[in-house]
Amino acid sequence: MLSMKNISKAFNGIEVLKSVDFSVEKGEVHALMGGNGAGKSTLMKILTGVYTADGGDVFIEGKPVTINDMKDARANKISMIFQEFSLIPTLTVAENIFLTREAKTSLGLLNDKECVEKTRDLLKELEVDINPNELVGNLGVGYWQMTEIAKALSQEAKILIMDEPTSSLTKNETEILFKFINKLKRKGISIIYISHRMDEIFEICDRITILRDGKNMVTENCKDIPLETVIQHIVGAEMDKAFEWQERSYPHGSNPILEVKNLASGSRVNDISFKLYPGEILGIAGLMGSGRSEVARSIFGIDPIDSGEVFIKGEKQSIKNPTDAISAGLALIPEDRRVQGLVLAHSVKENMILPILSKLKKGPFVDDRKAIELSNELVKKLNIKTDNIYKTTSLLSGGNQQKIVLAKWLANDPDVLILDEPTIGVDIGAKTEIIDIIRELADSGKSILVISSELPELLAVSDRVIVLHDGRVVKELNRKEIQAEEELQHAIQGY
Repeated sequence: MLSMKNISKAFNGIEVLKSVDFSVEKGEVHALMGGNGAGKSTLMKILTGVYTADGGDVFIEGKPVTINDMKDARANKISMIFQEFSLIPTLTVAENIFLTREAKTSLGLLNDKECVEKTRDLLKELEVDINPNELVGNLGVGYWQMTEIAKALSQEAKILIMDEPTSSLTKNETEILFKFINKLKRKGISIIYISHRMDEIFEICDRITILRDGKNMVTENCKDIPLETVIQHIVGAEMDKAFEWQERSYPHGSNPILEVKNLASGSRVNDISFKLYPGEILGIAGLMGSGRSEVARSIFGIDPIDSGEVFIKGEKQSIKNPTDAISAGLALIPEDRRVQGLVLAHSVKENMILPILSKLKKGPFVDDRKAIELSNELVKKLNIKTDNIYKTTSLLSGGNQQKIVLAKWLANDPDVLILDEPTIGVDIGAKTEIIDIIRELADSGKSILVISSELPELLAVSDRVIVLHDGRVVKELNRKEIQAEEELQHAIQGY
């Protein structure tokens, strides 16, 4: 179906793709893997017309094609679901799916009714219960992902590229997606599947190609390549034991640094109570819609608290906005780092010093020397891969962007760090680094809340885990009591 031969690409004289070969069979699910910065996104952006290759050829069904823009890609039945959503919150689901391709009446007017009916059919095929007339801005992140998938399928793609398609989906939604992928395979649609989740790759994919430093390291049938070999090709070395749980000691019997009592906020947080102790890592698990992120948002003052109490170091707090939360010693690393955690058009340094501008004042100005010293120190401490602290943040990989969000809050020296999906959408090398950073912060005395749908990572770092369901804590587990991931999955599913 697709053959890309000797594809090369350089930016500012730096080669990011070096004569890469990549092919996909008809009706195949082909995994494209590699660390952040390996060249996966660049290769796919060349295929979809976002970038133009410096060299190489693209063939579709054996015929040479030229793809200069996204219109060319669409004409060749190529569609991509990007990790960063391309939906417009103020439009409905149907309007987003058929944007620029709307059905027209005989008078040339928009035929909204036809678009709604087509959307309803697409969503029914996907087995997703979404109202086509619902504004996208009113939907949860998981439903945004399903809308993106429906949008791509509406274009009748022969080659469908999925970039981290399950990052915002629950286990049940992921299973529905996999069933649908198998249905697409039977129809002869070829799927390029980009994911950092190893279990998914081996479950759904037929072959795997791994890029590293802009080169094709291996292309192999999934059933013929062991997990350890995949990891070695991605990171260039054997993994350490970052994903193994390491029992930690912290002052269990001391007074809690953070205590939440009977917290209620909006429709998702109904009656939440828990304690977080000095130096402890408390994991929060639950299905999408269980109230995980909403708990973090209400504690941090983003969403108003309807009832309940928040105590920090034994003192009752009145947190009405993020400024109050920061003053009380809290920091939040949000789920969507690109929208909520960073100013992508600003430099690494500018992002790092945003929360502490008042502390860097020298008269009416910012002490730039101190800001430079602090930024360089944090880059070194968190091993952020960047040419320099003046580099635009949007040009860095997802893992390094996540480290910048961590760094900017560490500069403020908070007592409590709330991490919402800290390892989402980053490669396995960056995940291990972030897990190590979380452990080091807790060992230094920081108290940490980790909210994650990535259960291996949650189990790797947590000392205790609380499980949420319908905005309430339904179970609390000491990490020592959890023998296998399945036990936590059962608790989350409610059986």
